[in-house]
Formats: sequence, C-alpha cells, structure tokens
Amino acid sequence: MEEFDINKADDKEYVMQMVKQDGKLLDLASSKLQDDKEIVMEAINQNPIALEFASPKLKNDKEVVMPSVSKVGWTACYASDKLRADKEVMLSGAKIDGQILYYASKELRDDKDMVLAAVQNKGLILKYASKRMRNDKDIVLAAISQDKRAKEYIGSDELKKDADVQNILNPPAEG
Repeated sequence: MEEFDINKADDKEYVMQMVKQDGKLLDLASSKLQDDKEIVMEAINQNPIALEFASPKLKNDKEVVMPSVSKVGWTACYASDKLRADKEVMLSGAKIDGQILYYASKELRDDKDMVLAAVQNKGLILKYASKRMRNDKDIVLAAISQDKRAKEYIGSDELKKDADVQNILNPPAEG
C-alpha cells in the first residue's frame, strides 16, 4: 500500500482511493473531507473504526454511525450523545458487543431491551446497568448465565438469594 501523501489531503479522488485501501487513513484527510459523507461512509465500510475520524456533524448522522456500531459495537464511543441515546443504534451494537452499555445514555442503561441484549453478550456489563435493571430478575439471570462473576453487580441481597439465581451460581450436584 502506498503511503498517504499529506499534500493531497484535500483531493477528494485521492482520499477516496486511499480510504478504500485503509479506512483509518481518514485521519489524514482534510477536515473538509472528514465532513464528506461519501468519503466517510467508504472509510467506515472499509474499517468501522474509521468513525473516530469523521467530523462531529457526521458522528451525529445515524446513517454514518449505524454501519460502524453494528459491526464494531464499542465504536459507539465516537458517536454523538444524541446517537448514544438512540435505542436502534445502540441495540444494533449490543447484539455483538455488550460493552456498548458503558457508552449508552442513562435512559438506555435503564431500558430492559437494551440491558438484556448487552448482558446476554457480556454478563459483567451488568455493572453499568441502572439500579432498577440490576434488580430485574430476567436481566440478572441473563447476566449470570453469561458470566457468573456478574453476581457482584446484582442489585439486592434478596435477588442474590433467589432460588433461580442460586441454581445458576451453585448448580445442584448431579448424582
């Protein structure tokens, strides 16, 4: 792969050719081209992590953010606050990367669909769910089924002692 010619950082055809080879080269494009939706979409299609180098305006564009987050969930950290509160965007990432709950808005950390999708993928992320969700039996069962260490984040002692919870944490001996 050829090295990026910084003198051509504002040349749309050149930058397009370069991001088709390596999306992260968007970092070297001019700010004008980091705000060009066509270039940014191409970069994200090549490498979803290229979202980091998109303009703030495009980090607030659902059409731009969605393909990145749905392939590499943690790239939600680059999305605007508005899109980190968008259930559709965040759920698309939670299905592949439960860690996304860490970047989700306060409202989504209290949304059962969102939290359930996240803990089914990464039980320990229960830590970042709202207190109400950490007291929700369905959420807790999904989290500890995925990773027993999530028991540390169960919201109440009463729920920790629940028979179904205990059956997952301490399965009866087969005999």
